[in-house]
Amino acid sequence: MSSQLDPCQILQTLLPHLRVAAGYAQQIQNKIISLPAKDAGDNFLSAALTDADLSIQTMIEVALLGTFPELAFYGEEYQQSRNTKYFVATELGKENDYLITLDPIDGTKYYLDGFDNYQIILSILNPKQYEAVIAISPAQNCYYYALKNKGIYQGKLEQDLNDCKPLNITNPRPNILLGWGMAHLKPVLKNKYRVIDIENSYSSSQQFPNYNGIFTGDLIGWITKRGKFIDSAALAFMAQENGCIVTGLNGLPLPPLHTCKNHSYEGAIVANSSELHQDLLAACQKFA
Repeated sequence: MSSQLDPCQILQTLLPHLRVAAGYAQQIQNKIISLPAKDAGDNFLSAALTDADLSIQTMIEVALLGTFPELAFYGEEYQQSRNTKYFVATELGKENDYLITLDPIDGTKYYLDGFDNYQIILSILNPKQYEAVIAISPAQNCYYYALKNKGIYQGKLEQDLNDCKPLNITNPRPNILLGWGMAHLKPVLKNKYRVIDIENSYSSSQQFPNYNGIFTGDLIGWITKRGKFIDSAALAFMAQENGCIVTGLNGLPLPPLHTCKNHSYEGAIVANSSELHQDLLAACQKFA
């Protein structure tokens, strides 16, 4: 059973492959062109797709099938993958089984526009909760990882897990990021915070914070309409491990993963203080 595996052991085994993937992503970034967009409605951020998304997912799939064939796997591009059929499952399993999830390029639109805040996110989940997440930032030559109840750590790409240091953020910028579909909250918050409404403010010539700005000091909080297991929900878990308050849009704790549909929460609030969380929650409730 996969529960006999140590999540830290899984991360340690996959880290060398993730380093190679990071080098590949950085090497081809200025040469990359977009592929035909995925069907994501009017969300141009989620619709973006590149060779890097597909190639990195294939690389990690090969590494997993070659080292941990007993693990279930769900990658963002699973529908286009030639390897999906070889995994035991793409869904959460029994109580003690792990599901590995992957966002091969989180922030593909950022990546296409030449920004440095895209990332590769790999998570280890059980049916209840996250066990571990590692987020690689290739262009920033660093990564962050978190193990359940053990905090969040940061290191250079060449460093091993044991050489990473606890994340320490000082003087974060008072920026709030509103995810796609949450722009209506901006008027309620803008008098107290600098609110970045990604839906209406994104620019291909000016870098905007991604959700990982909560780890770099570029954000103090964010709200997402849909917390996908592969990206924003994983980052919310990491933020919580670093002391942030994380809830659903109703202010309640996020539900067990197995109760969610389509590999995602119904939304999440992430805040680095109780006061901020109350303000973000009040804004959400005003339009509930």
